[in-house]
Amino acid sequence: MSVEKGSAFLLKIGNGDTPLTYTTIAGLRTTQLSVSGEAVNITNKDSGGWRELLSGAGVRAVSVSAAGIFTGSAGEVSIRNRALAGVIDDYELSFESGERMQGTFLVTRLDYAGDYNGERTYTISLESSGTVVSL
Repeated sequence: MSVEKGSAFLLKIGNGDTPLTYTTIAGLRTTQLSVSGEAVNITNKDSGGWRELLSGAGVRAVSVSAAGIFTGSAGEVSIRNRALAGVIDDYELSFESGERMQGTFLVTRLDYAGDYNGERTYTISLESSGTVVSL
């Protein structure tokens, strides 16, 4: 596996059509992905003093956060509208290698900021709802 550019790590938003197509969220400077899994402890008296975990059990989740410069793109407007409506919708993360991850997410936070002599910026946080697949 070769080194990949961070600028090629893209967050995309689904258009809701069939077939589903994705639009890159413009203006992002950073994108972060976290995969978490809840451990289910099955340690018992026969475990010999060592913790044992149940494979395939527990709750798995994907969290995405991103930050960038506001450009007024259609994707940014769509994110804001989805955040205000509280709807779960389709998103895709793509990597320079061509690998993609797709799933449904809820916008859990959208922040805007701007200094008097600087650009307007925004940060977003997404939480998965349901299965996230790697393609």
